[in-house]
Order: sequence, then structure tokens, then C-alpha cells
Amino acid sequence: MFLKPCFLALALTLAMPVFAQSAQPSDAGDCKAQEAALESDVDLARARGQMLRRRELADALSALQLRCKTPAPATSREARIEKLEQEIRTLRSELDRAEAQLRDLKNGSP
Repeated sequence: MFLKPCFLALALTLAMPVFAQSAQPSDAGDCKAQEAALESDVDLARARGQMLRRRELADALSALQLRCKTPAPATSREARIEKLEQEIRTLRSELDRAEAQLRDLKNGSP
């Protein structure tokens, strides 16, 4: 029972760099530098078997990548319509392929 509070204190101490890195990066260079640092920390934590720390660092890396992602340029209405129509065509072809596989299975074909 005594080890749990010590482990919690150790985990919080190790997690402090994650919280310190949560500030908004100012430019793409900062984003890349912080991303590289987090990736190396994730690798180090994985190598040391620190799964909780690795997971926390991976979460911080995901959050950093979301913050650093440049917003997509606004697309026109026509472009969005075309994109959705293409997605529908793709999904329909996948559905047709899956239905054909199901028919083959039902008919006993290998």
C-alpha cells in the first residue's frame, strides 16, 4: 500500500514535462521541434516499460498535432458537393463488392 502514493508522486513528477509542453506553439518550427521531442520521449518511455507515461506522452503528442494542424482552406460549395458525391460513389462500390462476396458465400462458392 505504501508503494502506491510513491508511484503516484513519481508518475506526476514524470508527467510534468507533458503539462509544460501544452502551451500553444508559435510557429511551424516550434511545432516540429515539440513534436520531435515528444516522439523521442514516447520512444524512451516505451523502451523503459513506462506504459502510463508513454500513453500520456502519446496523448500530448496528439493534442500538439491537432493544435499545430493548419486549418484547411475554405472550400466552395461545389467542391464540397463533388467530394461528397465521390465519397458516395466509393461507398456504393464497396457495398456492391461486399454484397457480391456475401452472395458467393451464401451460394457455397469458395
